[in-house]
Amino acid sequence: MLDEILLGGLTATVSGIVGFIISKKITNANFDIYVDKAKAKAGVIENEAELLLQKSKLKSQEIELEALKQYENAKDRAKADLSQREDDVIRKEQSFKRYKQNEENRIQDESSTLKVKRVDLERNEKSINLLKQRYESKIDEALHAIEHSAGMTQAEAKVVLLEKVEEKSRAEIAHIVRKCENEAKVEAKKRANYILAQATSRYAGEFASERLTSLVHLDNDELKGRIIGKEGRNIKTLETIMGVDIIIDDTPNTILVSSFNLYRRAIATKTLQLLIEDGRIQPARIEEIFEKVSDEFEASILSEGEELIADLKIGVMHPELVKLIGRLRYRASYGQNALAHTLEVAHLAGMMAAEMGGDPILAKRAGLLHDIGKALTHEQDGNHVSLGAEVCNRYNEHSVVINAIYAHHGQEEINSIECGAVCAADALSAARPGARREVLESFLKRVTEIEEIAFQQTGVKQAYAINAGREIRVIVNATLVNDDEAVLMAKEIAKEIEEKVQYPGEIKVNVIRESRSVVFAK
Repeated sequence: MLDEILLGGLTATVSGIVGFIISKKITNANFDIYVDKAKAKAGVIENEAELLLQKSKLKSQEIELEALKQYENAKDRAKADLSQREDDVIRKEQSFKRYKQNEENRIQDESSTLKVKRVDLERNEKSINLLKQRYESKIDEALHAIEHSAGMTQAEAKVVLLEKVEEKSRAEIAHIVRKCENEAKVEAKKRANYILAQATSRYAGEFASERLTSLVHLDNDELKGRIIGKEGRNIKTLETIMGVDIIIDDTPNTILVSSFNLYRRAIATKTLQLLIEDGRIQPARIEEIFEKVSDEFEASILSEGEELIADLKIGVMHPELVKLIGRLRYRASYGQNALAHTLEVAHLAGMMAAEMGGDPILAKRAGLLHDIGKALTHEQDGNHVSLGAEVCNRYNEHSVVINAIYAHHGQEEINSIECGAVCAADALSAARPGARREVLESFLKRVTEIEEIAFQQTGVKQAYAINAGREIRVIVNATLVNDDEAVLMAKEIAKEIEEKVQYPGEIKVNVIRESRSVVFAK
């Protein structure tokens, strides 16, 4: 059984080997066929490639020949163009040489002509100088002859001639001035009246007249003795420390505090009121209360200045300027409170500047600071204009503010709309009726000076200062002064008043001329 199995396996193995050999031979036979076919196809492809290569070579030769032909043609054209340009350059060069030669010849001719003219000019100049010397000598001789015959020197004759010319031209000048003024007044007066009316109608300021004394009320007259103190020690201490005069008279339940310095008087009044409430009136207590009140006033003027600046909405300001603004409440000019006047000017200036197209905020700032120097005049030497300008420069205020400080008293020209508004508002606030009061003697002196200035003019018959010295009416002789000369006379009087008289606001100069012809028919 085993042998059969082995025999069968061997037979199968042999059969497989024989089959493998037979199949391999068959496969090799087929491969050879494929190889032969591939070689045949490769030969065909090779022949086709050789044909294409030959065709490509022929095509490239044709293209090369065509390109060479085009190159030769382009080369010939370039040579021809270059030759033509060389000819053009040669022709231009020859033309430039001819032009250069012509210009050189022309310049040489002109140079020779100039030399000839220069020689002629030098000769003419010498001749002119000789003629000028002869002319001057003849003039000198004529002048000597005229001086000898007229009995006057040349300078005297010139003065007389100028006076005659001025006298003859005076009427013509006056007529021109009058005509120009009338033309300007037609529009200027309407515009000015409108602006002033708008400003004054929109702002109505309060007026408070400052006095030189303050009243302190007492519960009974026994307190007067305590204020005086033993041998007058208390009242002497009060007057020495506070710098005021305390007047105790027979007026019941009242004492007076007198001082030109409103700030000191206000502190003294408050100190006395606190001492009376406290009841302990003695030198040590007086000093203590006085120091306390002084500190409170310093704080109050700073806070008051800050409130005013905030109300006006004019921006940030240096604390020292703020304190000076608050201190203006305790300053007065001709009885007008300085702070009230300053606020009035600030509001009016802002409205006027807005009407005229300026900056209302800057105008308000300049109006608020235009009299800031008045808060310093009792502490430092100098007028309030220079002191105010100095302190505003120190704290870098705007140039318009500085110009307003100087210009509102005529020390500088007005350089801006805002400055002009401040000056107009200052005059309006100070000049309105009842705004200020002044001493009778100074008022009479000013009125007399104004009338004397008017009487110095030629042809004046009468002159009257009226309207509290704010207007002068000058009556002239109609035969000596005509209508045009009256205009010039008014200007001359106004100019002399500005130069010689100190006054608040403005003064109206009114020159009146009248001529009458009376004939009786019989």
